[in-house]
Amino acid sequence: MLERLIQSLETAPIVKRGEYNYFIHPITDGVPLLEPALLREIGCAMVRCLDFAGVDKIVVCEAMGIHIGVALSMMTDIPLVVVRKRSYGLPGEVAVHQTTGYSKGELYLNGVEAGDRVVIIDDVCSTGGTMRALISAIESTGAEIADICVVIGRGDAEIGRPIRTLVRIEVDEDRVRVVDTGC
Repeated sequence: MLERLIQSLETAPIVKRGEYNYFIHPITDGVPLLEPALLREIGCAMVRCLDFAGVDKIVVCEAMGIHIGVALSMMTDIPLVVVRKRSYGLPGEVAVHQTTGYSKGELYLNGVEAGDRVVIIDDVCSTGGTMRALISAIESTGAEIADICVVIGRGDAEIGRPIRTLVRIEVDEDRVRVVDTGC
């Protein structure tokens, strides 16, 4: 079912960043090339995995959630909210303070309001830092989170609620190994 994704992960190059084995992949990095068939496979898997009934908005983080969110929005006709890396100062904007295993930063949520029912989509969840911050920001607006799905799960991040994962991986200094398929 996820043959392209599994094959592309298992052949992904590994780069060492300090003690962290970082894999380079089109879904998580946008390089070397993002094939439409891979994106379509992921979009179709997420459509099968999630219940979009009653969902008002798909929420993704800049930058690597955007391409997945666009595919899902086009497939479901559900509007897309992109959590941005810069503030626009719009009324109701919520700052999202994120800390991951390898970065810190601010993101800004606009376009989610009380009563909205949203699905959160992302490329990867490793430490859970971004996801926990995003959940808190969305909840602060009074919106309801219907579901969460990431393409790739790495590690055992605890985010305080269920998270659907298309594939779960382990990474060592030599390669990526797909250890489980979800949904």
